[in-house]
Amino acid sequence: MTNKKCRILLVAACILLSPCASFAQTPQPPGSPDAITMQQAVDLARAKNPTLLAAQQNLLSVKAQEIQAGVRANPYFTASGGNLTETDSNTNPYNFTLGVGRLFERGQKRRWRLDVARSTTVQTDAQLQLTIQQTILAVRQAFTNFVIAKAAKKVADDNLVDYRRELQIGHDRFVAGDIAKLDFERLDLQLAQFETDESNAITAAQQASDQLQVLLGNDKPRTDFDVIGDVVPPPISLTMEDLELKGLAARPDLKAAVAAVAVADASVKLAYANGTADPTLEADYNHNGENGLPNNTAADNSVGFVFNIPIRVFDRNQGNKETAKFTAQANRFSVTAAHNQVISDVDQAYSGYFNARVLSDRYNGHYLDEAKDVLDIAQFSYQHGGLALIDYLDALRESRSVTSDALNAYAQTWMAIHQLSFASATDIVP
Repeated sequence: MTNKKCRILLVAACILLSPCASFAQTPQPPGSPDAITMQQAVDLARAKNPTLLAAQQNLLSVKAQEIQAGVRANPYFTASGGNLTETDSNTNPYNFTLGVGRLFERGQKRRWRLDVARSTTVQTDAQLQLTIQQTILAVRQAFTNFVIAKAAKKVADDNLVDYRRELQIGHDRFVAGDIAKLDFERLDLQLAQFETDESNAITAAQQASDQLQVLLGNDKPRTDFDVIGDVVPPPISLTMEDLELKGLAARPDLKAAVAAVAVADASVKLAYANGTADPTLEADYNHNGENGLPNNTAADNSVGFVFNIPIRVFDRNQGNKETAKFTAQANRFSVTAAHNQVISDVDQAYSGYFNARVLSDRYNGHYLDEAKDVLDIAQFSYQHGGLALIDYLDALRESRSVTSDALNAYAQTWMAIHQLSFASATDIVP
């Protein structure tokens, strides 16, 4: 074995034994002083997201219906009169009638109207909470996309800087006659891949930033907007059974389904109440004026009342009664379906997280370090003539591929965490 090969192997062994930095050990991509965290992004979305603001106003409008449901029937006032002039008898009789009446509801209609309105408010509030959770999920996903895009851009920038330095060394070797023109040109062609990586990373970061800012309610995306967060996802200590229980206790769609049953039950009672007849009671005062005759000069006054009630012979609201009963039963089945969906969502999300976590741990704890070792050894060996160019270029491609796959694995794990938080209605990672 020549001395040159011995030196190459010795340095390569030193590289293998030296500690290698993974994403978990290196600093995360730096952020600007105004960079926001994931929780700050969620708080901004709660305060400014137009979809959430619209849903909040919708809840207020639904709650206002409670006022209308509680109002009672207005009384009414009637007035009528007449005046007749008889020229032959020189008389001028006149009369007028004043009346006050009101409809009286039976069957506790007002009570059940209020019950329907209040239950509808509870249901709408649960639907608002679901909209909030969906928006928070979208914000967290967009935030993660931005953080991963920033990390990918930093890796692309660093790779491009390092490779340009390597290309300069290759150019110096080519000028010195140490490598052939073909080898240098193949090195130069590889630069296009690193430049493409950087260009794609810049575009991805800009798009991720714009998407997040839209969710935060910004009317126009800012170029100086920035975030700061971890690239490597943290572990989760909660078990699948724990998350299932949390989801059953807090999922807003399940609460909305339960509230829909209360609305339907109150609607059944209201339908039966609407089948009762509502009487109308009216009191009248009648006054007849003087008629001008010698023997009949006094005015006539009288008081009376009118009682009116529909006779529910044909229409007893029977169709609406049946509809309300079937709707209530359907809503009970919907609760069962929502309950089962919560369990299924949590189980699927947990399975997705577990598998994604295993893969991202492999990259962070093994493959990234190994890819760096292989590239360092290949680079050193190629520079000292101990490795063919094609093998060095293969090592470059493998390093780029492993780094990209690692970022994808981290992104998938983060997305699985966010989905699991949504499925269980729990802030697993603030």
